[in-house]
Amino acid sequence: MSLSITLTINGAERTVALDDPRVTLLDLLRERLDLTGTKKGCDRGQCGACTVLIDGRRVNACLALAVSHDGADILTIEGLARGGELHPVQAAFIAHDGFQCGFCTLGQIMSAVGLIAEGQAGDDPERVREGMSGNLCRCGAYAGITEAVLDAQRVLNEAGREQAA
Repeated sequence: MSLSITLTINGAERTVALDDPRVTLLDLLRERLDLTGTKKGCDRGQCGACTVLIDGRRVNACLALAVSHDGADILTIEGLARGGELHPVQAAFIAHDGFQCGFCTLGQIMSAVGLIAEGQAGDDPERVREGMSGNLCRCGAYAGITEAVLDAQRVLNEAGREQAA
């Protein structure tokens, strides 16, 4: 039995036939749609390397059945930069050395974008650490990650004030 689902991925509508309703969103993105920026870390929802935004909310793609998100708007790391310009969170991760080996970085960035969009980042490092606690970094780049999120939050707040004026 084949199921057909339609997803908007990084702004483009995609219709995909699923031969197995148990396919995770992570496997669909990586293996069928060649969007390999979403990493398979633990495959159990414990590390956050597979974090994507589904309808603006942070989700571990390894725990999400693709069929359950028919009609959803999905943003992956590949869709974050616009017109060759890095998203402020991506730029802040570079500026603050928010990565070492880089394996977790893509999920960390997506989680940070979601955290900021949710209005949960604030300006308190402890609040950022708590909000990012679902994303693990085996290299221990947490200080740079926290500073990157705080910096990106400031940049996005300033940009929002300029657009509102």
